[in-house]
Amino acid sequence: MNRLLVALLAAFDALVAVGVGLAAALAPLTVLWAVAFDGGADWGALWPAAVRLWQAGNLVPLDLTLPAEYAAATGMGTADIAFPLSLAPLAFAAGAAVFAARSGGRAAGAGAGLTGAAAGTLTVAALAGVAAATAQSPIATVAPWQAILLPALVFGVPALGGALARAWRDGDDGPVDALFVRLDRRGYAAAVTAAGRATGIGVAAFVAVGALVLAVAVFARGGDVVALYQASNVDALGAAALTLGQLAYLPTLVVWAASFAAGPGFELGAGSTVAASGTQLGVVPGIPVLAAVPPQTPPALLLVALLFVAAGVLAGLAARRALAAGVSRRPAASAEAAEPVGPRLAALGGTVVASGAAVAILAVVASGAFGPGRLAAFGPEPGPLALAFAVQIGIGAAIALFGPRTSGQQRAAAQADDRPRDGGRADEAEDLPRVE
Repeated sequence: MNRLLVALLAAFDALVAVGVGLAAALAPLTVLWAVAFDGGADWGALWPAAVRLWQAGNLVPLDLTLPAEYAAATGMGTADIAFPLSLAPLAFAAGAAVFAARSGGRAAGAGAGLTGAAAGTLTVAALAGVAAATAQSPIATVAPWQAILLPALVFGVPALGGALARAWRDGDDGPVDALFVRLDRRGYAAAVTAAGRATGIGVAAFVAVGALVLAVAVFARGGDVVALYQASNVDALGAAALTLGQLAYLPTLVVWAASFAAGPGFELGAGSTVAASGTQLGVVPGIPVLAAVPPQTPPALLLVALLFVAAGVLAGLAARRALAAGVSRRPAASAEAAEPVGPRLAALGGTVVASGAAVAILAVVASGAFGPGRLAAFGPEPGPLALAFAVQIGIGAAIALFGPRTSGQQRAAAQADDRPRDGGRADEAEDLPRVE
């Protein structure tokens, strides 16, 4: 496909992604403005509020300044109150990232992955700049460079990742294919594929376990959650707005719950710790979903981390199958040499490093400030979480990669040994099959 057409389609994808995000922020605010204020509100503040919400969801830190009148009415003092708000409602970023990865993959399938990723990223940057320039608010301010750069990165990094993954799988007749051939001649191209699959399984397990832990916590402490709703003294519209706000933070909460399951836990304010090894809570904001945080945690909950070891076993099995497929398709493969140690070590190392890095990124984007004072520290610490998760996934993956072969794997190796070979074509780049 023509590169210009690919760039235009990628730019359109970016336009849709930004439009959907802004609409998701604008729609509930519009309903709230119309119903709560009965049409008598200042509609000029609606667009800046929606843009600020979209920016916060795309990792842009906000600097909030509450006027003295509000501080006096709430008993917080007689002067203006200024504090940062950098804890992102990750539902916006998660939606944009998924959309961007699919866009990058489509561009790579059309033969211009890098062009598509670049076009989409530049489009998001331009749209983010327009939104920032047209949304001025004295209450919530942003740094202009962050308002442009961070939404572009939220779209651009997944788009590039999707493009590279598709190019590695299907080929791009360019640098990715050249790297594949170079690695395949040394027997390590399948190790990259195996590590990628295992990392995907590991990160998916991280999110799944986090969602499971969060669901169990909300169910077990549902009475306390309802009690906080009742104590908030809001009407039906206020309860709906409060629920939508918590749903926007649902991916953030899932990362917190997964960090709890992995062991390091997370902070709910400076000096507090919520972890399976022990919980120390201070004053917690009266947000209903935070009532799901247990005041005490028995040490037996540390066994939940075994779920990540089990996920590592599944990831290792998937990696081992990918390695076996790659080796058995090479002309020199045999039953005795179907599983060389080097590629398995490379697959294990790649899985451990990539899984730890991915979880560290999730911890970074799920952390930040949620208010003044001690509320400036919320979320997990990236380093301890990445280390703990990498060790847990690595243990499980090592068991699967270096354990005895199953009967099914032995039969596959024997079939590979019986397959006709063409030894004279082993080093020809065009005859080396791609491993999906």
